[in-house]
Amino acid sequence: MSVIAVQSGVGAHVANSQPREAAKALAAIEATSRAALTELRRLLGVLREDSQPQGDLTPVPGLGDLDGLLAEVAKAGLAVRLRVEGTPSPLPAGVDLSAYRIVQEALTNVVKHAGPARAQVVVGYHDHDVTLEVTDNGSGFGARTDDGHARVGHGLIGMRERVAAFGGDLEVGPQPDGGFRVAARLPLAADRR
Repeated sequence: MSVIAVQSGVGAHVANSQPREAAKALAAIEATSRAALTELRRLLGVLREDSQPQGDLTPVPGLGDLDGLLAEVAKAGLAVRLRVEGTPSPLPAGVDLSAYRIVQEALTNVVKHAGPARAQVVVGYHDHDVTLEVTDNGSGFGARTDDGHARVGHGLIGMRERVAAFGGDLEVGPQPDGGFRVAARLPLAADRR
């Protein structure tokens, strides 16, 4: 929904002066809203009571679906490179979904806050955990508090909650040379630190 909001604002801003950019924004809005509706229908189907007919129970997304996510983000105007380290292997369903959502939210934040930027996603498969790093070379991180600190939105809170649920680690913040970095580690089994 954040991508839809940003792209609709861009489309409205450039509709008269840059019709091509407006058309790209509308295409991104269409694709993103269709994907959101599909996911919402899937969620509602799961939440229905047993006596009601079940909705579409298509598998939830995971890291294997990153190519589709990156294609959608590209339609919103963000160039993203994906690098995979290690050998991709099946992950526990909750870890897989959480990893996908962390990457999705980090990229949404780049679209919303970084201005014109390029991004990179690095997924690392290890014996005991999966690591994620999303970096960009953008110009900002969005709203700030009165004392100059970055305002923490729902996306970062959601990332922290997802990582905490698995006993992992999350680092977020500006990079020394500009841009922003989100790095997460999700253990494949409960971390008993």
